[in-house]
Amino acid sequence: MIPRIALTPGEPAGIGPDITLAIAQQPWDAELIAICDPDLLRQRADMLGLDIRIDVVDNPQGQPQLHRPGSLKVYPVALNAPCTAGELDPANASYVLCTLHAAVDACLAGRCQAMVTAPVQKSVINEAGIPFSGHTELLAEDTDSDRVVMMLATAKMRVALATTHLPLKDVPAAITPELLTETLEILHRDLQQKFGLAAPRIAVLGLNPHAGEGGHMGSEEIDTIIPTLDKLRARGMVLQGPLPADTAFNPKVLDHCDAIFAMYHDQGLPVLKYAGFGEAVNVTLGLPIIRTSVDHGTALDLAGTGKADASSLRAALEMAISMVNSDPETRR
Repeated sequence: MIPRIALTPGEPAGIGPDITLAIAQQPWDAELIAICDPDLLRQRADMLGLDIRIDVVDNPQGQPQLHRPGSLKVYPVALNAPCTAGELDPANASYVLCTLHAAVDACLAGRCQAMVTAPVQKSVINEAGIPFSGHTELLAEDTDSDRVVMMLATAKMRVALATTHLPLKDVPAAITPELLTETLEILHRDLQQKFGLAAPRIAVLGLNPHAGEGGHMGSEEIDTIIPTLDKLRARGMVLQGPLPADTAFNPKVLDHCDAIFAMYHDQGLPVLKYAGFGEAVNVTLGLPIIRTSVDHGTALDLAGTGKADASSLRAALEMAISMVNSDPETRR
């Protein structure tokens, strides 16, 4: 099966269009459909001195065809206002969201087998008066998913999160038995179905320094985390922990687990991004569709300069194709 992958270039003033054009220059074992304004890509290609053929397709369907380097199929969504590289415009905030909604619809309808997203600028979307906390939350709403899990992955490490974009002061109250159970179930299931791991091994971090030091540095481990892990182990899950976060990222742990499960955003992601920035992939687990993304922001200062690095988008596309091939639901 040749998968059809929906690409959303994200914030039009950022490097999303640049890196989308960059990956279109190489062969892929998939059909690529960019969901955006075709004129935006043409204008950015002119700025970058790229010779690329833009083929507008109104309704991608039928048997996918392998991507042809130097060309790109585009499902057209019109910008609300002219775009200048590097200059944010709140007028285009709703355009960005429209491209995401269209990609989700295409995946839910089976016209595309996965979606890959370039970075968006959360601030300008909120400045436009549209409440927006991130791709992860929007995708959960669009797909009617009660719970999703953010996971970042490199070739050597996967880090999933119990909580995502929460202020640090709100994290302890959010760490409940229900949340831990649901997020670990999602992580376990998707590691099996989408990554082909029959018996995933998950290392779980504690919330507090030294994983609570036996209750002397916090009681969440004793009251909530340990009892929840014990119940999940009784159901057959292979779980280590809770482990102290400051010593968990070492070969003795990483060589014997398939994923690290962190309690909050900045507990696990700084380590992963230090180890693999520019080559890491953001994966949303728990969705009825496959979605991967880059691990970086819009880099407005690099837009249109030819200096943007497409490595993370390339890795996100490679992972999406691999996940499609591992997931029996998308191969049907």
